[in-house]
Amino acid sequence: MPDVAAVIDDMRDESQELDGLVKGLSAGQWAAATPAPGWSIAHQIAHLTWTDGVALLAATDAGAFAAEVAEAMEAPESFVDRGAEELAVLAPDALLARWRDGRGRLEAALRDAPAGTRIPWYGPPMSVASMATARIMETWAHGQDIADALGVTRAPTARLRHVARIGVRARDYAYLVRGIKAPEEEFRVELKAPDGELIAFGAQDAPQRVTGPLLDFCLLVTQRAHRDDLAVRAVGPDADQWLDIAQAFAGPAGPGRAPRAGGK
Repeated sequence: MPDVAAVIDDMRDESQELDGLVKGLSAGQWAAATPAPGWSIAHQIAHLTWTDGVALLAATDAGAFAAEVAEAMEAPESFVDRGAEELAVLAPDALLARWRDGRGRLEAALRDAPAGTRIPWYGPPMSVASMATARIMETWAHGQDIADALGVTRAPTARLRHVARIGVRARDYAYLVRGIKAPEEEFRVELKAPDGELIAFGAQDAPQRVTGPLLDFCLLVTQRAHRDDLAVRAVGPDADQWLDIAQAFAGPAGPGRAPRAGGK
């Protein structure tokens, strides 16, 4: 079982690192386009502010969150964009302050949650550790959009293990949202961390396998880079299909990124 407090610490640290990237930006930089069509850097932070808010709602008021989900289901393709649009119009200082306040309150709520708490979400309910892991994944992924917009290369951290874990655990969900039957057999996933450590999931003798750098796998499952541009490899037809559709996030299947000219 994961150390819940340690996962929440990592959630805090992931947000703080991204905060350090954006806090000194000019108004013009906040308006800069990111790889997500129609989204500026302000939209990316607005989205994180919004999702931290609904995560806080889910953790503290299940009834109010159920109403939020019902409203979202009336416009499943647009409710995420709407949440970002409503907050992106704030002045950068006001948006940054609101993001900081919301993520701080979410951190406190998760730390105070009783053992065994299950938090409702747009997908299946999650444990406190899983919710914190999901927030790490989303913060890292949208932080990647911001880094790409700024032309910044971020150093990979040990927190990528959380992103990879949720990507692996969401395997069957990626099939579900596309109306495809998920494979019955487990895959072996072996990922090499920047420090040389092997991060592994699944049975060691599983015939279908996925291998590659930890960072590349995280870029793949968050759909921040096209498979053709990454050194992630599959053995077996089902594992190969998964790499084409993998997503670590809840919600409809995203279009992903187009490959770079010429690939890797």
